[in-house]
Order: sequence, then C-alpha cells, then structure tokens
Amino acid sequence: MPDNLKPERPEPGSLVSPDDDLTIAVPENLSIAVDLPPAPAPEVPEDEAAVAIDEVPVNPGFVASPAEPTTMSVAIVASRLATGPTGTIPAAEGQGDAAREAHELPAADPFSQSRRGRLRGEHSQQPEPAAMLTADRLLEVNRNTRPGPEGGWQRFVYNVTFRMVNLGDSAKARARKELDHRIQKQFEGGTRFVPVLTRKGGVGKTTVTTLLGMALADAREDRIIAIDANPDRGTLSERVPKQTRATVRDVVHKAATIGGFTDFSALVSRDETRLDILASDTDPLLSEAFDENDYNVVADLSARFYSIVLTDCGTGIVHSVMRATLQRADSVVIVSGGSVDEARLASETLTWLEANGYGDLVRNAVVALNTATQGTNLVKLEEIESHFLSRVRDVVRIPYDPQLAAGSVVSYKDLKPLTKQSARTLAALVVEGLPTSRG
Repeated sequence: MPDNLKPERPEPGSLVSPDDDLTIAVPENLSIAVDLPPAPAPEVPEDEAAVAIDEVPVNPGFVASPAEPTTMSVAIVASRLATGPTGTIPAAEGQGDAAREAHELPAADPFSQSRRGRLRGEHSQQPEPAAMLTADRLLEVNRNTRPGPEGGWQRFVYNVTFRMVNLGDSAKARARKELDHRIQKQFEGGTRFVPVLTRKGGVGKTTVTTLLGMALADAREDRIIAIDANPDRGTLSERVPKQTRATVRDVVHKAATIGGFTDFSALVSRDETRLDILASDTDPLLSEAFDENDYNVVADLSARFYSIVLTDCGTGIVHSVMRATLQRADSVVIVSGGSVDEARLASETLTWLEANGYGDLVRNAVVALNTATQGTNLVKLEEIESHFLSRVRDVVRIPYDPQLAAGSVVSYKDLKPLTKQSARTLAALVVEGLPTSRG
C-alpha cells in the first residue's frame, strides 16, 4: 500500500474509534471523581464493643460521616502490654513527655520456689525465714508419713484396707483445714495492730475482741495479745481466767525493767487458747489518766513479743488513746448491734474515720454484726449487711451464745459450733486484710 494511503498510527494515550477513521487525543493522566453515598455504620452489640482504658466504650465498626474528618488521631494510653525491660513503654519519635510509665507488675515472691526447682539445686535469691521450714516441705509423703483421712466413711475404708486405700478428708474436714490455712497466714517485718471499736457501748465489742483473739491464738503458732484500752473500766480481762492483778498502768511503770518475754508475761493473763490479755485500770480515775503516750509505751513493748495486737478501744473514739491506736492500725473491726440505732452509730463510726483521714482503714474494715443484742428479731439483718458491704470489705454475723451472754469467763472449746465458726471466719477475714510484709 502506498505510504500516502496508510492510516496514521495513533499516538499513545489517544482513543481510536471502531472504524479506525477517527483518532481522539486523551490526556496521559486521567482522574475521574465519583460521589458515593456514605456506607451505613454497622451496629455493634454492647458486649462486643472494645473498652478503652478510661472505661469509654469504643465501637470498632464506626465510620466517620462526611461532615466529620476521615482521619482521626487516637491517643494510646500506656498499658502493661508493651513494656520495656524497665517496666516503661519506649517513647516514640515526637512523643516526648507524652509517653507514660506502665504499671509495674508485682514483684515475684523470692520464696515461691517450686519443689521441682529445689530438687534441681535451685536456691532462693534471698535468705529464707524460719517459717519456710514446714512439715509439708520437709517430710516425704508416703504410706507411713501420710496422715489418715478425717471423716467417718473415709476413716472406715482406710482401716479395713489396712491403710492401703486413702480416700482423703471429708468435705467438712477440708473446709476446716482451708480456714485454718487462711488464719495461719505468715507475716514478715513487725507486729500487726487491729483495733476493735464502735461509738456505742453494750453492743458486744469486748465479746468480739475475745472471740477474735481466741480464734487467732487457737489456730496460729505465734503470740496474740488483746489490750484493754477502755477508759471506762473495761471488762476484757474478766473473759479469761485471771492470773494476775497487773494492768496497763503496771506495764507503763515497769517498762524500763522489762527485758524479755518472761517479764512481760507476768503482767498478763492467758487462757486455754494461749491468748494473752492485758487488763485496763480498775479505777476509772486512773483510766482517764491513761493517755496516748502511755498507750505507745504498752504498744511498743507488745510489739517486741507479739505478732498480732488487738486493742479493745472502748466507746470514746475521741479519747486521747484513740489517735495513737488508729495511727498504728493495719486494719479495724467495727462492732454493730442488730438494732436500728446500733447499726446507725456503727455506720457513723465509719463516717468519722473517713472524715479524719482514715478512709483506707474503712475500706479494709470488717464489721462484726452481733445478732444477740436487743431488737435483732425486729429488724432486717440483710439490709444492715447490705449497707455495710457498700462501705467496708466484709461483714460477719456473731450468733447468740449462752456462754457469751453470761458475761463471764469464755471457754473457747465449749462454744457452740456456729459461734466458733463465726469467730474463725472473722479471724480469717481480719488476717487476709493485714499486710504480708512491711515496705
């Protein structure tokens, strides 16, 4: 075909019509804008929505509307998820001071070695206390050393099979041992102080102090003492067999001559559970003279020989001894009766503590609800418990017991099972609220 009859070659970026007779020039870069309707935002159920650290629900299916910016900057709060070797999140470029330290993870217990690790020759990184030398750790469990089961049927099978079949303890025995384990929590670094107080007299505060001290002393192997700091002739010493006429006043006078536990034990009375009681002054005039300085002397001496110190504080929460008592307190027990005015005054005690800077003690407190007081049968105890549970850590009911109602010497072994169980539950809750170690 002659060159003058050949069709022209289309230039790049041009469109050629089907009949090849028409060539249309098109720009090399072509952009077409298409308006699309906004996609509907999918609804996400509340229980599937992610929750930010500030507790604001975030809908992961959210799509910005046309009126809102399509690109959003989200501030990420430091968490425990991506921490560096020192417990902090590395700062990104440009963040500067915006990078926050993450919450430090709790330090590992230096004494929490496994038995397998010890068998491999691993040792604790810190010196172990004597409390680590327990029978469970040192004795090999076999047919000869394993104790027999508790429970009628379990014991019968164990005996008829010549100690070959051990079904383990009954459910009741396991529950008792579990409660013992809670009460026997070990402490490191000093004495723990627990005041027992309320604003109203006659609600059983001394009774609760006695029950709590006996339950602790019966289950634990260390020393427990209850100090009667009642300014109005306290009766705590009358709940145990009296072995001495000494009082807190004698401890203050003889403080300089007390060199060991033998000297101190001559000034206290001890019951069958090994609970020591330090009596208050029998003369009300002398009791008023017992101030916070005297209490500090008694408390310092008690801290040398005892692991847990209970203080029967009396009804005067504004008494001079109360300030010294609360400054040492690791936890408190609030006693309430089962009547309307008794419960209200116990709640006002919590309010007074909060108003005077002891809010932490209130949140960690345990309320002992004495159901043996007047009016208990006429009120809704569940409502009283519900009120206190909104303010304190836990509530324990103390049932009526004829031995406690007599107001005389208390024999722990002769208490009703329900009373003893309540006392042990109170002891376990109090111990769980005490710090394991001192910082």
